[in-house]
Amino acid sequence: MQVISSHAEFEQHLGKELGVSSWHTITQEQINKFADATLDHQWIHVDEDRAQNEGPFKATIAHGYLTLSLIPFLWKEIVDIQNLKMEINYGIESLRFAQAVTVNSKVRLKAKLASIINLRGVTKVHMAIEMEIEDQKKPAFNGEVVFLYHFTTA
Repeated sequence: MQVISSHAEFEQHLGKELGVSSWHTITQEQINKFADATLDHQWIHVDEDRAQNEGPFKATIAHGYLTLSLIPFLWKEIVDIQNLKMEINYGIESLRFAQAVTVNSKVRLKAKLASIINLRGVTKVHMAIEMEIEDQKKPAFNGEVVFLYHFTTA
């Protein structure tokens, strides 16, 4: 795990891979809770029998936005950002879902610092990310996310 405590330390990683998270298993319980939270109960996600018998993946699949919502959790396994007043998930510049994630699949996040800029004391970073699926050639998604970090002053 990388530890970053300032804009200057972050800048040293420009263009470099920051790391890879541990594997996280997507369970049916997690899918069902996400469906409840988002009111998206499409059968491909929550109806195990129908998904197995009629679905193209022969199993339920995680919502694309469920996999996307794991970015902050998995990101914290890659980098420990210290000396912060606040951090903000600022945006997504690009994202492409490449492959469905079936229930009980393991996923992990890979991150690379694509760009960094100091905006009047706020560090804005663009992270090139990819969510890998264990034993699959194609990722669940890849793209670029933007975070804002308000570091404390020494």
